[in-house]
Amino acid sequence: MGLTLESLLEDAVVRLSAAARNRRSAMHTPVVGTADGDLRIMVLREVAGDLATLRFHTDLRSPKCVLIGSGAPVSILAYDPETRIQLRMRGEGRIESEGPVANAAWERATASSRRCYLAETGPGGALPAAGSAIPAALLHRSPTIAETVAGRAHFAVLLIEVRSLDWLQLTHEGGARARYTRDDASAPWQGTWLAP
Repeated sequence: MGLTLESLLEDAVVRLSAAARNRRSAMHTPVVGTADGDLRIMVLREVAGDLATLRFHTDLRSPKCVLIGSGAPVSILAYDPETRIQLRMRGEGRIESEGPVANAAWERATASSRRCYLAETGPGGALPAAGSAIPAALLHRSPTIAETVAGRAHFAVLLIEVRSLDWLQLTHEGGARARYTRDDASAPWQGTWLAP
């Protein structure tokens, strides 16, 4: 069976959706880039619809939250070395720290996932020496849910509306590549074949 534009788009949706649920997936931790050229690995938490929205968790004190705010360009790179499939995406990101999406994400987060939001210094903040900003009492144990409540003030979600997707697989025969674009998440994808 030959590759089609429809099958590759579906492949991307299935791969990313599965990666959000499986921490062992190579695409569970894609690289996320912001307009300032900064890159970081983030945990993919949820994929909605046909890539309508990708959800990540972040510390509200992180510089990227100020940069992205209520809307800014964001890029995502996910790669699976076993299948040699690379997914490059671009879209509009926004930070939400209040409201139903952020509240639901916080409620679903485990105590160990919430632990990092208890850090006394936000991401990128100066420390007097090498080490963690997690309170000393929690360095060697997971907190209880009750102990994590204070971290809610630092918790936010990064939501990315994907507007372009580049699907690439390199093989000994050359591989295949397709690009998909749309104006916004409510518009249908428009696909075209590209040279790998």
